[in-house]
Amino acid sequence: MALAFLSLLLLLLFPLSLLLILRLIVRPKPVKIPIKNRHVFITGGSSGIGLALAQRAAQEGARVSILARSLQKLEEAKQSIHLATGIEVATYAADVRDFEAVKKAVNEAGPIDVLVVNQGVFMPQELEEEELDEVRFMIDVNLMGSFNMIKATLPLMKKRDGHGPASIAFMSSQAGQVGIYGYTAYSASKFGLRGLAEALQQEVIADNIHVSLIFPPDTETPGLEEETKRRPQLTSIIAASSGTMKADEVAKKALHGIQSGSFIVPCNFEGLLLSIATAGLSPQRSFLMAFVEVVAAGIIRFAGLCFQWNWYGSIEKWHAQKRSKYLGSSWCLIFRCMHMAFLLFRSCPNDCGPVVLHDIVSYMITVQE
Repeated sequence: MALAFLSLLLLLLFPLSLLLILRLIVRPKPVKIPIKNRHVFITGGSSGIGLALAQRAAQEGARVSILARSLQKLEEAKQSIHLATGIEVATYAADVRDFEAVKKAVNEAGPIDVLVVNQGVFMPQELEEEELDEVRFMIDVNLMGSFNMIKATLPLMKKRDGHGPASIAFMSSQAGQVGIYGYTAYSASKFGLRGLAEALQQEVIADNIHVSLIFPPDTETPGLEEETKRRPQLTSIIAASSGTMKADEVAKKALHGIQSGSFIVPCNFEGLLLSIATAGLSPQRSFLMAFVEVVAAGIIRFAGLCFQWNWYGSIEKWHAQKRSKYLGSSWCLIFRCMHMAFLLFRSCPNDCGPVVLHDIVSYMITVQE
């Protein structure tokens, strides 16, 4: 009996000791980011997640500014937010790729307490097929545009009134946690945000500025509708494993994560598993979440390997079906050409046989290519 009690005590001692150690060492320390009566500036705020975030922030009493390229879409978003909340938001038209235009908009808006870097473009395609101009466009908007926003915002953010806790939040993607077929350029641009966010947090922590990195899955937005039209079939098969969310659902999760000062903000259960699996050396404010990451690391790694097994199985199966279809069509072509040759040989003089045969072989090669 005493031995059993001692074993139970030792069994409880380890997790309790681990929790105590984690409580002492997790950094940065926990923080709450107030939204009410503060200036929230959102890029890509004219539609999708950005628009939903602007509406939620306005409902919670924030002074909201939104930035996007299209004046027309900005005006439509402004009216939509006013109809939903009765609150006026400020709008700024600028391309995040243009630093001077972004800087002008930020200076006009005034000191920012919460910056949500939400702009993003996505053109799914296998790298071999994708134009380099499209690759540059995604990296320029998704990654370089984020650098432009930070560079333009930081000086004024550091001079904000009251010097209460401020926030810089990046809208990444689950494709910024794991590479997916057809997302080569997009994943590169979103993985880059993680390195930017981790390093930036160390640089601005002394100014009471706290960084969040949000990882939504596929989200039902106008942009997703356009993306799915050109998605490779395999991309849709693999991406379906995480499902989709509505823009307002993502906005709710994102705003809560920003307010709680969380560095990593997953938006659904699959995203939570990915966040644990890819935690690495990222900051963690919650000692409870740190405990889950430490204890569950091995199990989540196993689950991740199961996902990879499923994805690569889908890829192998898809290519096998493609090869089978190709071979089937090749045999059909051969039989059609043999039938054509038979008919032509019957209808032409004997001396034109070699010429006809040459023409048929040339036709088969051309079609196969």
